Amino acid sequence: MDVPETVTAALADRQVEGQVCLEAGAGVGNTTAGLLAAGAERVYAVTDDADHAATVRERVGDGNADRLVVLEADLRATPLATDSVDFVTAHGLCNVLPPADLTPIAAELTRVAKPDGHLVVDDYAVPPADAAVNRLFALENTAARMVDGRPALTFYPPAMLAAVFVDYGWTVERKKTLLDPVPWTEAHLDAHAEVVRGYAARLPDSLGEPLTAMADDLVAAIGSERTGTMYSLAFRLADG
Repeated sequence: MDVPETVTAALADRQVEGQVCLEAGAGVGNTTAGLLAAGAERVYAVTDDADHAATVRERVGDGNADRLVVLEADLRATPLATDSVDFVTAHGLCNVLPPADLTPIAAELTRVAKPDGHLVVDDYAVPPADAAVNRLFALENTAARMVDGRPALTFYPPAMLAAVFVDYGWTVERKKTLLDPVPWTEAHLDAHAEVVRGYAARLPDSLGEPLTAMADDLVAAIGSERTGTMYSLAFRLADG
């Protein structure tokens, strides 16, 4: 499968070949594919979503059975052994984590990482205040809070994410920009609208139908937008 340019750029200056790797929050397997393509000895693709796990196996599994392990697990408590992973990636993960989950996940990623191990965290910066996409993101968060009592999206400044991991013994080695601006395409916006539709389906029609209509209207009104940035942070864990 094709590896997105953002993944390739995030891994370009890292030692991946021969490493045991963990993709934290495997999604559809883009970073898993990038790690395998870069020569990883083994990749543990961890996700708590059964559909995502199936997608990763389907998209990346062929020809990689001896190097790929897809795990359905909570990132706050994975089945991986302590000090078992050379290289951890979290590509586009943190923006779907509420603040309360950042610390336990950072602790777990630190637990499984070997001393002197490496970590790359890639995520989206806070969009500009005047960005049209903010209206759709706000609607997504409203729908999420109505159903789950927590936001679907949180955009963290790079300094904030860096501080979370530094508290667990990681040292920042570099920061770079992956996208500037971020191209929010119609497909990307419809994916966010689909999240709203999913939450709306779990609400009474009197609440869910207006949310769905608002999401559809926002996608049509925005169309696409180029705004904001995506950044990459690289860390090294203290040796012992």
